[in-house]
Amino acid sequence: MRICRFNDDRIGIVRKDGVHDITTILDKLPMIRYPFPVGDPLIANLENWRSEMEALADKALALNPDTLRFKSPVAHPSKIIGVPTNYQAHRDEMAADMSVAAQSRGIPERGVDSVLVQGLFLKANSSLIGPSEGIATRFPDRRNDHEAELGVIIGTTGSDIPEDKAYDYIVGYALAMDMVVRGKEDRSMRKSIDTYSVLGPWLVTKDEVADPQNLNFELKVNGESRQKSNTKDMIMYIKQQISWGSNFYTLHPGDIIMTGTCQGVGPVKPGDTIDFEFETLGSMQVPVRAHS
Repeated sequence: MRICRFNDDRIGIVRKDGVHDITTILDKLPMIRYPFPVGDPLIANLENWRSEMEALADKALALNPDTLRFKSPVAHPSKIIGVPTNYQAHRDEMAADMSVAAQSRGIPERGVDSVLVQGLFLKANSSLIGPSEGIATRFPDRRNDHEAELGVIIGTTGSDIPEDKAYDYIVGYALAMDMVVRGKEDRSMRKSIDTYSVLGPWLVTKDEVADPQNLNFELKVNGESRQKSNTKDMIMYIKQQISWGSNFYTLHPGDIIMTGTCQGVGPVKPGDTIDFEFETLGSMQVPVRAHS
């Protein structure tokens, strides 16, 4: 199943013939009062409500996706987790590039242990957008770089999760872009700018993805191929990310893990168009504009 959020926060199921509006499923969400529950309540109920969602889609007319504005399929994550320099070829290019922050260049050599030294990082929830909303770059005198990643969406609350159970906590996957402005500040600050976390164009439930650890992906800027790799080249695998991260903080439905980027990271500027494609998951086009 492929779930999207589009236009004025409509909910849809994406099928071969188009997008089927199932927004009435939101009527099942309970009325909530302060203090609000942690996590995304729709994501938490995707599996429980799946048959009803499919039935609603069967009755709805198909909408042309080219006429829709896609937002992030997750509206309320409790956190966005990033995995720094998780592909060796990207580590090598960062180590050789003196224009990036020392914290990105001064990384341990190889292996999962070197990722453990760095730790994971968090991005502000306010940075999250969908592809149609576009990236609004700030600090034009500094490099604003694209980073193509696999987004993993958590569906079940969990803490201290063993590696062999990690996939049980995943509800699905999406294309993710972890944008960054280069500089001396902490990476969490430079990656938390408004619009610098792009997720979409929809959430693909895990049953449609045979092996998320073996998917090809490619990112292009203005038609030029910049990043091209396979998720099998990660240093720290998805199950390790989930297990290790959950040792530090509880994972909640809707939490997003941006699993790291490959080589080819480069700058974008207002007026550019980013095309990002992921095997099995789909593709999205993201315009770049200046912050105003």
